[in-house]
Amino acid sequence: MSKLRVNCFSLSLDGFGAGPDQDLENPLGVGGMAVHDWFRKTRTFQEMIGNAGGETGLDDDFAAVAVENVGASILGRNMFGPVRGPWPDETWKGWWGEDPPYHTDVFVLTHHARDPIPMEGGTTFYFVTEGIEAALERARAAAKGLSLIHI
Repeated sequence: MSKLRVNCFSLSLDGFGAGPDQDLENPLGVGGMAVHDWFRKTRTFQEMIGNAGGETGLDDDFAAVAVENVGASILGRNMFGPVRGPWPDETWKGWWGEDPPYHTDVFVLTHHARDPIPMEGGTTFYFVTEGIEAALERARAAAKGLSLIHI
């Protein structure tokens, strides 16, 4: 059975993983990106988003181990985007452009149904309205024995 992991996710000293006032200019809220700078600077993350370079060393070693053997991911709706309530249309496809860094099936928890979105690089976003247990069951099936990441 797949293991559920939380990896490469940072918290501020006061317990927050994002800042306030999420919007298009601030995907993780105002000041939220700074909490995750250590990961964004690594060679592992840069490769995930199709870039060359990035820092090596202890942070990159940790990042590489954290993302290996991942077969599926589960996201909250805010991690997918800033749109609230019913989807106004199908134009929003996530913060990452046409080739998101996941490269696996991603199950997005939401109260509002939407058709799956296949993207470049092997990522397909599925929108789960039946709750976390349903998302976990679907992600485990998609992971085919590899680990799951919940973000």
